[in-house]
Amino acid sequence: MSPTSTTLRRTGTLAALTLAGVLAAAGAASAHVTVHPESYAKGATDGVLSFRVPNEEDTASTTKVQVFLPTDHPVLGVLVTPQAGWTAKVTTTKLKKPVKTDDGTITDAVSEITWTGGRIRHGEFQDFDVAFGQLPDDTGRLSFKTLQTYSDGSVVRWIEEAKAGADEPENPAPALTLTAEGAGAEASNGSGGAAGSDADPAAPSSASSSKDTKDTKESAASDTADDSTARSLGTAGLVVGVLGLIAAGFALARGRNARS
Repeated sequence: MSPTSTTLRRTGTLAALTLAGVLAAAGAASAHVTVHPESYAKGATDGVLSFRVPNEEDTASTTKVQVFLPTDHPVLGVLVTPQAGWTAKVTTTKLKKPVKTDDGTITDAVSEITWTGGRIRHGEFQDFDVAFGQLPDDTGRLSFKTLQTYSDGSVVRWIEEAKAGADEPENPAPALTLTAEGAGAEASNGSGGAAGSDADPAAPSSASSSKDTKDTKESAASDTADDSTARSLGTAGLVVGVLGLIAAGFALARGRNARS
């Protein structure tokens, strides 16, 4: 085999491996369990939350999904949409602090939903839809900690809380942003982006809450933009490096051909 052929083969192999790494990194970044839509208005009524569960394993299927609903800021009137092949078990918990509504005082709420019996195979995902009667109006964010069990017995715990200004955790919990009505939301009742924690206390006043919502929304938007920009620049840099290696290989080959 000639030196030119060897050079080209090595260059092509290195380029392929580098590009495969880029694609793998991009795939891993998007394979989290998530909730859709990403935001609703505080106190929104009669809506649907969809929990999207992708399969991340090459040799095992997802066979069990457990979603834990917050009880300090409970979601009221939860109903589970039937999923073909799956059986849902709904667990309720007595609330430490009853919730007063127009229909009376609520003392119990759903704290966990477990789906079993089905399979999510490699390269597939499943949406699990949950209808609700009313979302809380005293927090800016709800986290739904989730456990994903595979056919080989392994369990992925999607329970980590995202921190403002920090990198996204490895296994983030699905999170729903709750905002004041009229804030330009993507979901029903004028919902929009705001940030908080499902362990946050109720907002002290409407004026203070409005200011806090604006500040935290700007911070969340900035964090998201920074993270997206960093990933894009990293991917672009790797691709440019691949192209540079290929160009260098061809230049070397041409130089040797010219001397021969």
